[in-house]
Parts: sequence; C-alpha cells; structure tokens
Amino acid sequence: MQDTFVTIAKFQYSTEAEIIKGRLESDGIQVFLKDNITIDTDPLVSNAIGGIKLKVLAADEAKAKDILNSIKAYSLNDDGEAIVCPNCGKHRIELYSTITNFKSLVSFLIAFITGTLPFSARYQYKCEDCKTEFPIKN
Repeated sequence: MQDTFVTIAKFQYSTEAEIIKGRLESDGIQVFLKDNITIDTDPLVSNAIGGIKLKVLAADEAKAKDILNSIKAYSLNDDGEAIVCPNCGKHRIELYSTITNFKSLVSFLIAFITGTLPFSARYQYKCEDCKTEFPIKN
C-alpha cells in the first residue's frame, strides 16, 4: 500500500501544479502529475477530466499535505485581509466559478461569443470548512 500514489490536490492549469511539485520535490517527496500533458495540449478539457492530479506516495501523504496546507493562499479582500466565512467565521475561503453544469456552460459560451462575458461570468466564494457559498462583495 505504501508503494501506491494518492491524489492530494487538483489544479486547473499545469503551471500551478508544477510550482507545487517543485516545492514538494525540494523537500524530498516523490511527486507524479497525472493528466498534465492532456491539459497542456487542450486546456479547455481541464474541468471535463477533473484537472491535473498531484499524486504522492501514500507513505508521504501526511507530510505532503502539511506542506501544501502551509503554502496555500486563500482569498483576500481589496485591503489584503483574509475573507471571513459568514457562516463559520473561518478564513479558508476559495473563489469558484459558477459555471458548474451544461446550462451554465452554454450560457458562458454564448456570452463569450457575443462579447458580453464580463457581464455574465459569475464567481462566488466557498468556505472550505463548512462549504457555505456566498457572493463576492464589491
């Protein structure tokens, strides 16, 4: 079991994955990236195949997750302060696109083609702890 790789993170683009891979390898952790060449060839399939999977040996999983958690940057407001979840009050907030299903994808593509993308692309925040989703406050 210790000779198998486990996925500890997923990334939309290979540049993000390569940076984290380099950081983990500098600490002596063996890293394997899955689907990075496919996504480099056609970045539009990233969401369809689940992004680039960052895998480490099962024996190194805890150490790798600790390193990943120590360098992960969460969302900041315009003043550079961490955004707080309105439900649980924690700071582990990520920015997510609301393009999550076929209908929203078609709407996004129509908006992109017609040039109305800035008005129809929607993003929101999501708390990593309690999974609460809330809109961006301007």
